[in-house]
Amino acid sequence: MQNFNDEGDFEQLGFEDFEQLGSAKEPPSKRKGVSLKARAIDFLSRREHSRLELQRKLQRHSDDLEAITQLLDELQAQNWLCDERFTQSLINRRAHKFGTRRLLQELRQQGVDAEHIDLALEQLKDSEFERALEVWERKFGTAPTDQKSYAKQHRFMASRGFSPDLLRKILDRFNEAI
Repeated sequence: MQNFNDEGDFEQLGFEDFEQLGSAKEPPSKRKGVSLKARAIDFLSRREHSRLELQRKLQRHSDDLEAITQLLDELQAQNWLCDERFTQSLINRRAHKFGTRRLLQELRQQGVDAEHIDLALEQLKDSEFERALEVWERKFGTAPTDQKSYAKQHRFMASRGFSPDLLRKILDRFNEAI
């Protein structure tokens, strides 16, 4: 093991610039790396986002809310950002697992306007029973045998956003088949 006692030993190993690098105090720039627009397009290329969701993601990279708002307006004008497509995308991705209540709640949380939510509600109403039956069959498949198992099934279906009436309809249909 070598001892490095004088500066000459450091220079031999290529450490001559070590002091210079550490002493240069440049103020870190606020905005490093990829531009906001590039980040936004990267997010949108992976999946559809609502305006509010994309705004939240971009705020992690910039404190300039005005610049973010301008960018979002530009992306909407260029049809990169569309709440209607986001609504359809969310429904297509999650409708096979969740009920209408849960999906509508997610749309509201993402800042989708009421017009698109109403259209989604109409679309989801028609298939809710079939979706609930499919979810229930995947998870349980058999009617509850006692109050405890009924409560378990009821809680599960409610947590998925299905109404209690749907569970009753499913169980009534199952009982009629026997």
